[in-house]
Amino acid sequence: MILSKQLLLINTHLILSHPFVISTRMAYLYTWSQGVGINSPLLLSNTSWVFLRNLQANMEGPYGSEWPTEEKVKRKEMVMPEARYIFVHEAPNASSDEILTMSERKETLTVCLENRGSMVGFVQYRFTLEEEIPVLYVYELQLEPHVQAKGLGKFLMQLIELIARKNRMGAVVLTVQKANLLAMDFYLNKLRYIISTISPSRVDPLFYLFVQIGDEKSYEILCKAFDCEAEAIFKVS
Repeated sequence: MILSKQLLLINTHLILSHPFVISTRMAYLYTWSQGVGINSPLLLSNTSWVFLRNLQANMEGPYGSEWPTEEKVKRKEMVMPEARYIFVHEAPNASSDEILTMSERKETLTVCLENRGSMVGFVQYRFTLEEEIPVLYVYELQLEPHVQAKGLGKFLMQLIELIARKNRMGAVVLTVQKANLLAMDFYLNKLRYIISTISPSRVDPLFYLFVQIGDEKSYEILCKAFDCEAEAIFKVS
């Protein structure tokens, strides 16, 4: 379900007024696009192939035989007008000391933006409704293999949670394939997300029999609630 036009007009972008640079174990430049969905500059540029490469490299295994169909779905989702993005670029030739300076000096940051390295990942998210609760729904968090397991994914999810809170969303919600064991461990154990009451494994099996969906679903819906109303809806009592 999509939020009303009025709710979609809230500030859906980052709290900061400029792109910024931060260091985990490597140097990265984090930028975001003012465009959304099909109007996003990076999606309209030649770098859009990076999105598809990341998707296939990270998701083809967990989806298995479902991947050809799922890939088509994801391609459509990526250019929907409701889609919003955070793009991650490597900051070339930058030391940790330089990075601390970049975040404070606009002129240095401008130079860094003009000479930013290749895109190494992205987050795709939307503001929407689940069970009548306004939520930030993470559709994709994809990183190039060489930048994984360095704290970058955790940082991006913390940033997503900050965006959700600042925009008064009740929760962050996302879908994870059960076969993606690393992702399940990352969200459930490292970030303390929970399996939501709206996840297929938590819904009454009789419901699925009634609507003739008897097969077991290959995914879980995870969430982190920020207020009592969202907890009452999404959290198993």
